[in-house]
Amino acid sequence: MNSSAQWLIAGLGNPGRKYERTRHNVGFMAAERVARRCGVPIDQNKFKNRFGRGHCENGRLAIAKPMDYMNRSGPPLYQLARYFAIPLKNILVIHDDMDIEKGQIKIKEKGGHGGHNGIKSVMEVFGSGDFPRLRIGIGRPGTPMDVTDYVLGKLTGEEARIFAPALENAEDAVITLIKKGVTQAMNEFNHRQIV
Repeated sequence: MNSSAQWLIAGLGNPGRKYERTRHNVGFMAAERVARRCGVPIDQNKFKNRFGRGHCENGRLAIAKPMDYMNRSGPPLYQLARYFAIPLKNILVIHDDMDIEKGQIKIKEKGGHGGHNGIKSVMEVFGSGDFPRLRIGIGRPGTPMDVTDYVLGKLTGEEARIFAPALENAEDAVITLIKKGVTQAMNEFNHRQIV
């Protein structure tokens, strides 16, 4: 792994207090944890991103939260990646996923959008799905409920308990990916049991 490789770690979510601690915003939460771990304050604004830059595990990185709504996440990230000359394969996008068990995480090297509007926006603007993703499982509602209401709903107390180790795993996975690459991170974290 090239220790001087530059990464863009992008957590997806919706901006504003209304959406804090919602299931759809676990990408933001994970990005914030990585930023704290690496000592990189997310305190700059550019191209509709809140972001910070620094070094972590001998790698240079930018950690960003697009400040447009989820379905318009792509353009802010595209502009930031171009500005810092970060190649697509070095953009890790962290997002929620209803098709993964609540609290489980999965890393993919590339792929489709799976119906996720944030990933769809990123793919549209970059013209490719060839970027790694870290997916945090939020599961599906146990009762009949509109999907939008579910993903935009606040985490319950029980869910917060489940997501604490999930976000810790996500943080560790990002650090492993920066240090050892996507394949190693997949091998270590894709089958890790929920604590």
